[in-house]
Amino acid sequence: MQPTGSQAAGGPRPEPASFRDPASTVFYLDGAVLRGLTAEAAEEWRALTATRFFPRLLEQGKVCGTAPAEPDGRALPDRWPLVLEHERIPFVSYPYEWTFHMLRDAALLHLEILLEALGEDVTMKDGYAYNVQWRGAAPVFIDVGSFERLRPGEPWAGYRQFCQTMLYPLFLQAYRDVAFQPWLRGQVDGIPPGQMRALLSGRDLLRPGVLKNVSLHSAMESRYSKDTTREVRKDLKSAGFSKELGVATVRSLHKLVRGVAWDKGSHWADYQATNTYTDEERAAKAAFVAAALEGRGLGLVLDLGGNDGSYSRVASDHADYVVCVDGDPVVVDRLYRRLREEGNRRILPLVMDLADPSPGIGWRGRERAPFFDRAQPDAVLCLALVHHLALATNVPLPELVDWLGSLGARLVVEFVDPADPMAQRLLANKPSGLHDDYRREAFEHLLSERFQVERSQELPSGTRTLYAAVPRG
Repeated sequence: MQPTGSQAAGGPRPEPASFRDPASTVFYLDGAVLRGLTAEAAEEWRALTATRFFPRLLEQGKVCGTAPAEPDGRALPDRWPLVLEHERIPFVSYPYEWTFHMLRDAALLHLEILLEALGEDVTMKDGYAYNVQWRGAAPVFIDVGSFERLRPGEPWAGYRQFCQTMLYPLFLQAYRDVAFQPWLRGQVDGIPPGQMRALLSGRDLLRPGVLKNVSLHSAMESRYSKDTTREVRKDLKSAGFSKELGVATVRSLHKLVRGVAWDKGSHWADYQATNTYTDEERAAKAAFVAAALEGRGLGLVLDLGGNDGSYSRVASDHADYVVCVDGDPVVVDRLYRRLREEGNRRILPLVMDLADPSPGIGWRGRERAPFFDRAQPDAVLCLALVHHLALATNVPLPELVDWLGSLGARLVVEFVDPADPMAQRLLANKPSGLHDDYRREAFEHLLSERFQVERSQELPSGTRTLYAAVPRG
């Protein structure tokens, strides 16, 4: 977790997404991430720390670092019997910004932690995808307030949330080849069972996990919604639901999720091999980026339109953390898998259309913050992106430069001339005259109004120019 904007300093400020569980409230104080627990929740915490599995998960890094908060000169609120302090997650992201394999790995982590907990008679109140964050390409569970002691005869309370925000989105993409991100972005609580059933074909009912976790789930939900006097938990308990059955169910889900697969080709997947750059230009571009960032003591770098992460890797040599954003889910998914294999914890790959970035969603539009409200970068890379936004999505150059200026960060940006082969492809089917204002001279004028250009370099092709700049004022 990471305080953002006005939450970073001052008096205690509640996390907008933390209102759903009044027993465990996340808030920010002087840049720290804290969690206030009620007396009952504090008892659950003490029971949790007395287990063998929880300290082990902390040591393995599968659960975010958490310990009772020390005053350290801070005036901790006294409304809670116990206040915990969490490690800060470098950048908060949401499931609708993750790739297929990121969501799958987050789901597997959630189930693995639940299995370990059940082994010591502890369960989770939730099964929310939002309870997982990332250290680079490594998932980490953040909601320690979700753990509670297991009550005999009760099923996993988080099963429905898990299905709606993890399992069903994976099914949607694996079985129907439909991107799950827009569905999660459109419904903060995920895809309901009845809706998921309607999205599947008759043949899909024969696919692994669908009959039990979608069809039967949808039927049961419909049945209980019509008879409000019945309670699922009580019915299951009276039917003899046991811990052993619960463990078997979670193991079955883990096996199911591990077996769900999706892989596709993409026009941009081999961009580094198929673009018009020569090896000399690629080397020059990497050297320019390195020179613009080195020795600056940078914390967070955003690589916007980062494609396969080549320049994110350059940036990671000169910054604490890099968030690489691209709109192609296949390209970003492949990058994630490479970073995961490397054990990389300093580059976070995210999939997002930068012409339509993540807005605020959920309660009052603030439960899940807009992407650029969460990002307070020290530097921004904007390489081979401006021409895509200007020519493919018709964003005017003044708007683009104003947007880059609003980020308030050191900037490394590339302008691709209309004569460049890649720009020509984008202009091929555009009406004559639509982009007459897309010119290098116009871009440089706009850039100089919002930034002080420290250095520029034209690449050998003569159709691409790099700029290193800092915001004016």
